[in-house]
Amino acid sequence: MELKGKTILILSPQVWGKMFISKHHYAIELAKRGNTVYFLNPPDQQKVARKESIEIKLSDIHPNLFLIEHELFFPYVLKFKVMTIFHWLMRFHVQKLVKKVGRPIDIVWSFDIGNLYSLSFFGKSAYKIFHPVDEPLNKEAIRAAIGAAIIFSVTHEILGKYKGYKVPRCLINHGVTEDFISPASNYTPNSPLRVGYSGNLLRPDIDRDVFLQIIDENPTALFFIWGSYSPHDSNIGGGIDQPTKDFIDQLKRRDNVKLKGAVTSKELALGMREMDVFLICYDVQKDQSKGTNSHKVMEYLGTGKVIISNNITAYKDSDLLEMCVSREHNKELPAIFNKVKQSLIIYNALPRMERRRKTAAENTYSKQVERIERFLN
Repeated sequence: MELKGKTILILSPQVWGKMFISKHHYAIELAKRGNTVYFLNPPDQQKVARKESIEIKLSDIHPNLFLIEHELFFPYVLKFKVMTIFHWLMRFHVQKLVKKVGRPIDIVWSFDIGNLYSLSFFGKSAYKIFHPVDEPLNKEAIRAAIGAAIIFSVTHEILGKYKGYKVPRCLINHGVTEDFISPASNYTPNSPLRVGYSGNLLRPDIDRDVFLQIIDENPTALFFIWGSYSPHDSNIGGGIDQPTKDFIDQLKRRDNVKLKGAVTSKELALGMREMDVFLICYDVQKDQSKGTNSHKVMEYLGTGKVIISNNITAYKDSDLLEMCVSREHNKELPAIFNKVKQSLIIYNALPRMERRRKTAAENTYSKQVERIERFLN
């Protein structure tokens, strides 16, 4: 199947906003390829519409990309109390959504592991793709694949969870936009050292103790941190309980930390080019992907600079990351950081940087969509 000239509905568990992750980038790439793409935001969980409340707006990203905002006519809380009734009502809501689109939908592309919308609600004529990029942690995440014609994911571990489905299951790594691929050049160290970190700081699976330890043990280094640290600034989830607030407050108090907040993808790409080294610091036991893969790796690789990380199984047989051996803890991460810091010229030597850039360049969203096309044929 050629992914051009199609009408594609993307089901996303995260709303459209300033921070983009896989589902946002796929929507943009598919629109660039000449498809008419509708990005369905999750419904407002607090509001109940007394009458039909579905709004379709043209995005400011691409003329082929539309954003759908909607409110349910029934309480969202039913999803957690009586799923059968929730889905029975959702079927009628989906019918209204499809009618509002006003044209036949060729492909329904679901990143929704919350099983908010059953794929069967979208009729028999649409081709159904299920694309989980996060670890499925409950039965609803597994049931969300019912009705899919094909399943894609970023790790073998996630695909293995769906082995009960008699449809093709295909590995497609995380993608990256071309903005993150830096031009080839020799490395010149910054003074002071610049350490980059991107991601949602509201996530509870960050290894906060080790993160702060590395910052405190390197007072002469500057840590540039991009990502939401307030729920009002986040379109990709996260809460502000007391431990999270304490962590954010501690980051704010450190003179060598530069909190940049949520920025656009292009702003992030430009900022990353100025870094010497990148950090990934998740608690594998708490990580939503269980340390199997991470979206930010490809963006880091695109710069060519060295990456220091917790254990990530997707890269266990490569030399692309300097990462912990243990999958139980990150106690060795500060020592790895110190080792890399002492030999940055070696770790950022041009051949190593080119291997990292090449890996990212081979996994742009454009190339991932081409790979997906081949699986669909």
